[in-house]
Amino acid sequence: MRRVFILAGTIVFIDTLFFAVLTPLLPHYVDRFDLSRAGAGLLAACYPLGVLAGGVPGGIAATRAGVKPTALGALVLIAAASAVFGFGDSIWILNAARFTQGVASAFAWTAALTWLIRVAPATRRGELIGSVLGVAIAGALFGPATGALASVAGIGPVFAAVAGLCVVGALLALRTPAPPVEEEPSPPRLGRMLRDRRIAGGLWLVALPALLFGTQSVLVPLHLNELGFGAAAIGAVYVVATGLEAVAAPVVGRVSDRRGRRLPILVALLGSAALSAALPWPDRVWVLAPLAVVAILFFGLSWAPAMSLVSHTAERRGADAAWAVALINMAWAPGQAVGALGGGGLARLTSDWVPFVLLSGVCLATFVAVRRA
Repeated sequence: MRRVFILAGTIVFIDTLFFAVLTPLLPHYVDRFDLSRAGAGLLAACYPLGVLAGGVPGGIAATRAGVKPTALGALVLIAAASAVFGFGDSIWILNAARFTQGVASAFAWTAALTWLIRVAPATRRGELIGSVLGVAIAGALFGPATGALASVAGIGPVFAAVAGLCVVGALLALRTPAPPVEEEPSPPRLGRMLRDRRIAGGLWLVALPALLFGTQSVLVPLHLNELGFGAAAIGAVYVVATGLEAVAAPVVGRVSDRRGRRLPILVALLGSAALSAALPWPDRVWVLAPLAVVAILFFGLSWAPAMSLVSHTAERRGADAAWAVALINMAWAPGQAVGALGGGGLARLTSDWVPFVLLSGVCLATFVAVRRA
């Protein structure tokens, strides 16, 4: 199991590094291609839109071909798309490359988490998922740092060099024994799974943090830039935030295994409601930067218990673990895309406070629903 955990962690580390690398570079692309907030939101949303498109195909690949071929194919595609993004000279090429990265991401996460879930004991699932999320968040930590480095050393060369990490992940996957290919559950089973209230509720608790992250990933970097932060300083803010989140994720997973999933979810929702409402107001960078760090920490606290809930309930309903992970990807993706694209577009039409305050209200409503469930 230890080798599988290392492999799963490596795969999600690589994936989230490439996902998060855009954050400090977003102001650069806004200036280079004269993008509006909506255009910046579209660039940020292309990745989760690709994840949404790759969700079901990723589940089919993992159940029919097996987790090892699925992981290898995903890593090759991530490397190729990332190199194209690094040297792209038009916004349409960049959007297409980010979309392709997202499709590969869906395959990568489905393979990695399915591989781990199949070998993990049920009593430690929340802890192990939280630990893998911690590694993924560490990748998100290095993403902004890599983006900041690229802004100084050159985007193309840095992206091409970092794509070499995919080769490391592929070699590790080749050397790790894979579980046998199991009989594939019928895809229509997904409809029956979605009618299960526990699964549907768990998926909403994956989608809501993604909405929060998608919105802040566009509006907060641009706000920091307007207050005087450059790419390196914005990257530093996100390095600190994701570092704290990486430490918190396995702890939250362990708590959910031992004391139940409700407590960390309620804490995450209440904190997210308060912090989302506060984010758009600071007009001093020394206030906004630490507030963004704490907000990002709280936004992600519910992911480990929610993912554990979905995978555990799906298996009890007789579904393959790959389909549970595919559903998790398909819940995260529209949340992240709508947050980035919708949040950026709504802020352009109105003001930054409108999407943040709306999301705060959604968090409060979900808090009430979880308490009553």
